[in-house]
Amino acid sequence: MPVPAAVPSPAAAPVAPAAVPSADAAPPVLAEVVRSGFTEGRHRGTLVLLGADGRVELAIGDPDVPVFPRSSNKPMQAAAVLRAGLDLSGERLALAAASHSGEAFHLDLVRTMLAEHGLTADDLQTPPDLPVDRVEAEAFLAAGGVRDRVVMNCSGKHTAMLAASALNGWPKDSYLDPEHPLQRLVRTVVEETAEETVDAVGTDGCGAPLMAISLTGLARAFRHFVLAGPGTAERRVADAMRAHPEYVAGTRRSDTWLMREVPGTLSKMGAEAVQAVALSDGRALAFKIDDGSMRALGPVLARALELLGVESEVVGRIGRAPLLGGGAEVGAVRAAF
Repeated sequence: MPVPAAVPSPAAAPVAPAAVPSADAAPPVLAEVVRSGFTEGRHRGTLVLLGADGRVELAIGDPDVPVFPRSSNKPMQAAAVLRAGLDLSGERLALAAASHSGEAFHLDLVRTMLAEHGLTADDLQTPPDLPVDRVEAEAFLAAGGVRDRVVMNCSGKHTAMLAASALNGWPKDSYLDPEHPLQRLVRTVVEETAEETVDAVGTDGCGAPLMAISLTGLARAFRHFVLAGPGTAERRVADAMRAHPEYVAGTRRSDTWLMREVPGTLSKMGAEAVQAVALSDGRALAFKIDDGSMRALGPVLARALELLGVESEVVGRIGRAPLLGGGAEVGAVRAAF
């Protein structure tokens, strides 16, 4: 029998903020690995939930400590290219905020966008890669595919950054430099929407500047995007992502499912098990699994959505993380809060 992803909790029950541990304390346990009724492992992390009014309703761990949001920062990066004057909309704008699965429709549109802006794959500074989706990667390799800059999951974002740079006459060869005009604009968007100062700047897996903010700030930023006024860069990004979620992730990805099946929801995961979500009324969440384990992301996300009051079949689907023994389901990774 499948082990449930989380123990249901009444959506209307008030949730009090948890005590914040000392700076030296290990983060609390957010998920347990239960095999054959035995808890064989635990995933620690930090989580914050915001109410519709923007106030913190639940804090597990210390959500004000800066983290690298990884690809959860992509909506802010996409808003920056719009502020730079690049006219993107629809699927193209969704792809600019994507960690795409490398499906054919993703790769076709990246190549189309490159051509539309007088660019080629050689202009991309993404590292050559395979599709992040396992099914797509197997099919890609079986067809004779090799690691490619266009296939890398951030290629839509990089194409948009290059196009914005070309439009403004900014250098294309240094578009990933933190001091490049576009990256300074990205920092402005991050700080404005998160309502805090970037704490540190690193380098993301795709080579782009990576800007550290708190999980509380990340949740505030997503809330800002869904509540922004029509026509603003932030609202345009949110609307494009929600209208074309398959371009943000892929057909087998939880961000796609959630945005498609819970109307008005904005959702974007990042590497190292970071997740941010905002609902249409401004309720929002952000969390990070401390060890970066993606297997814990779904169960923790599902439980957090339950606590925000989301009632949808997709929550249970996102939360399923079964463990197999001899090919049969013998346990699961499940939320522990």
